[in-house]
Amino acid sequence: MRGAAMKILAILSLLAAALPAPSLAQPQPQPQSPPAALPPAVLSLPAIVSAKARGAAMLAVARAGKRLVAVGERGIVLLSDDDGAHWRQAATPVQVSLVAVQFVTQQQGWATGHLGVVLHTTDAGLTWHKQFDGVQAAAAMARAATTPEAVRAARQMREDGPDKPFLDLYFSDERNGYILGAYHLLFRTTDGGKSWQPWQEHAANPKSLHLYAMRAAGNALYLAGEQGTLWRSLDGGASFEALATPYKGSYFGLLAAPGGALVAYGLRGNAWWSGDQGRSWRQVETGLQQSLTAGIVLDDGSLALLSQGGDILLSRDAGRTFARAPGSQPLPAAALAQAADGALVVAGLRGVQRLPSSPPHNTP
Repeated sequence: MRGAAMKILAILSLLAAALPAPSLAQPQPQPQSPPAALPPAVLSLPAIVSAKARGAAMLAVARAGKRLVAVGERGIVLLSDDDGAHWRQAATPVQVSLVAVQFVTQQQGWATGHLGVVLHTTDAGLTWHKQFDGVQAAAAMARAATTPEAVRAARQMREDGPDKPFLDLYFSDERNGYILGAYHLLFRTTDGGKSWQPWQEHAANPKSLHLYAMRAAGNALYLAGEQGTLWRSLDGGASFEALATPYKGSYFGLLAAPGGALVAYGLRGNAWWSGDQGRSWRQVETGLQQSLTAGIVLDDGSLALLSQGGDILLSRDAGRTFARAPGSQPLPAAALAQAADGALVVAGLRGVQRLPSSPPHNTP
């Protein structure tokens, strides 16, 4: 199952090659510790500004007030101030693919991506600066290491170089947030990203499985990963407990209904619903075989899921049931957002597209 999850991840994130095989939990023996590799140039080179950027592969999209902000390959960030009809490129300080973006206010947001990059904006995505990368992540792990296992993991991170991506992020407000990704990478900030603390030891993960998503639902915080793994925190992220789930495939995302119900979704169209904070799960019939890549809460409180093939599923009952939206378009899709005028916008391998019709308002 791990190989299948990695294949899907490669499609969604446009990885040129598979992630490195060594696991943080099982570092390969070395006769000597080699010096740390020089940071890749793409961590310090600004993204190339080009008219072709509007057609680049975009991997995440979010709303910042009335503005839409999409992020994607080679550090490209696109902005739209007319609900997705037209896009322009913003300046960014890296040429690293970005795979996740979140705004906590109309102005302030973060994006994460390959090589452990974390970018921050305070002007609704117009300009960005780099807060963190894989080199700094390895150094932070070394400083915080207090056990032999943590020391070995930090050493392995340093020797591998910044080759591991952060695949998602979650901020509850302008100061408190998490970044997470490959091989159980998990960091926490309490000062808006000025500093990051390793947080892996707060969620037991002996196989160092990849972490794909984090979301809050009700008074709980959830982590989702490969091989059917889910964790829950009831103490504000201080500790995460593993949850038993009936599905052993990877969960690529989490969707929290306004009332606190949770939908976990992922490989081969699988989605599971829980209304009791993950103590029990019921499978959601999606009618799809393609993987589900994104999910959002719409302005009216209904839920939407997006498949890798461009299918959009809507739920008006807090995620218990979903029905295919008539406006779905067949296209390679990675992310979904709702514009300020209510229209849906899909990001994918062909850039960002505004769908021609809004979701219907009838109950599935």
